[in-house]
Amino acid sequence: WRSHELHTLTETQPQLLPPTPKMAAPFMEKLAEYLGSPEPAVRLILSILLGYPFALVYRWFLFHQSATVVHLFHTFSGLALATFNFGYQVCHSLLCVVIQFLLLRLMGRTVTCVLSSFVFQMIYLLMGYYYTATEEYDIKWTMPHCVLTLKLIGLALDYYDGEKEQSQMSAEQKKSALSSTPSLLEIFGFSYFYGGFLVGPQFTLRNYQNLVSREMSDVPGQPPSSVVPAMKRFGLGLITLTIFTIGGLHYSDSYFLTDEFEAHPFWYKCVYILVWVKINLYKYISCWLITEGVCVLSGLGYNGKNEKGEHQWDACANVRVWLFETTPLFTGTINSFNINTNAWVARHVFKRLKFLGNKLLSQMFTLLFLAIWHGLHSGYLICFSLEFIIVNVEKQAQSLVRDSPLLASIAQSHLYPFVYVVQQLIHWLFMGYPLVPFCLFTYDKWLKVYSSIYFCGHIFFFFAFLVLPYLRKVFVPRKRGSEKKED
Repeated sequence: WRSHELHTLTETQPQLLPPTPKMAAPFMEKLAEYLGSPEPAVRLILSILLGYPFALVYRWFLFHQSATVVHLFHTFSGLALATFNFGYQVCHSLLCVVIQFLLLRLMGRTVTCVLSSFVFQMIYLLMGYYYTATEEYDIKWTMPHCVLTLKLIGLALDYYDGEKEQSQMSAEQKKSALSSTPSLLEIFGFSYFYGGFLVGPQFTLRNYQNLVSREMSDVPGQPPSSVVPAMKRFGLGLITLTIFTIGGLHYSDSYFLTDEFEAHPFWYKCVYILVWVKINLYKYISCWLITEGVCVLSGLGYNGKNEKGEHQWDACANVRVWLFETTPLFTGTINSFNINTNAWVARHVFKRLKFLGNKLLSQMFTLLFLAIWHGLHSGYLICFSLEFIIVNVEKQAQSLVRDSPLLASIAQSHLYPFVYVVQQLIHWLFMGYPLVPFCLFTYDKWLKVYSSIYFCGHIFFFFAFLVLPYLRKVFVPRKRGSEKKED
């Protein structure tokens, strides 16, 4: 039930703290047994759903209250959810929030503050991975802590940007930069806000401040008219949750490691991976959609008006469902999935590496950061290295089709529906390929699966990488005088 599964190298390391004490254990155990799900998963989904009554309390009783009251409500409601899930291990997040506040106050708007924040928060997260390591999907305190880590690092960067001149800031930095030093209570409310603490999404302190000051509304000074948009996301989240719940029984990660899977022919394994990845990704999508509904209901999801003058509620959207389902491109799926985390990484990592003077190098370091942020398993490194290769091969292929009159005419002809179907099959087959190590974690597991399908994804994309330059010479024989700079 999480946005990112966070696991590390062994399951024999001692934990930082004793296991989480069970609260209302008999009832939760019986409920989990009745639903046929692990108790931590049941606690998590209940906590996500509790965001809706919390948002209603805020709308009905606290919307016109002072900022202090709102901060206290968000802090204690978020702490209650954290304690319900992780017991006294909530002290990890409390410690990191307090230290982040001290870093801002003592070091000010300096590079030292930014670097200290980054190093401390990342090391704390990685140590958490190391000491709570297992080889299975576990819901533990490191799950929301990875979300919190990005929040706090982003907070330091936005605070640092606040001292820059307007002419020195990008459009994104102007929206997120902090002109004043936030209080400890304000940072607590921002960190523990019930609509983003457990599984995201990422949002800036500026957005949270706008929520508290009653600016995130389509009705100035009044609670937003967001009930219907929130219920739409909630309903869509329940649909995807149902698909995952039913489909996950037949297409599980563990089946990859069975002798039965090994005995199937090559084509069956490829089809299994294709269907498996579609169902498996609904696990993340369902949580994000339900949580997005909480943010929309509270007002945090308000995103102003579009060009048509219609109010938008997608400020906290972490998935674009229609694009996710219909795009035949790998980049399209990436752009429609985990949107806010990708935006955070693009704003705070990729674009800040501009001094390297090389986009590919910046992209490599960005994906390396994402891999390490997810956890210490080799599967994460394999997944994001494959993403780097696949995305760049796809860009070369798109450039070839765009610059070739023959291929461009085929892509725009009546043959396109056939081309689309073939492209979509290839897309989803190889979309699942890098997610196999992402979900299996350790090299002995993902290597076994890759061996059983003859490393077909590696062969396909490395072959395409080598062949595309020659195809370009065939289909685009004349070099154009000038080519458009790639966006």
